[in-house]
Amino acid sequence: MTTTLSTKGQVVLPQPVRKKLGLRPGTRFSCLIREGEIVLTPEIKPAGKARIVRSKFTGLPVIVPPPGAALLTPEMVKLALADFP
Repeated sequence: MTTTLSTKGQVVLPQPVRKKLGLRPGTRFSCLIREGEIVLTPEIKPAGKARIVRSKFTGLPVIVPPPGAALLTPEMVKLALADFP
């Protein structure tokens, strides 16, 4: 996967990368030069705790993610379910 540096010095991270890492607009990065390579590391704040509440619609328990939690993708659900027989 490649990307291009703009005239303003901006680099666009490809969507698959953003999705896989749960990156959202406004995510801050630390930037290092290591052995001639640029290393960007997202500064992810520790997420709060998820809560279990009753759904207004079904009355069943549901998990509410903490604010700012990464999006759960269908691929992540498939991987999690693959652990169960």
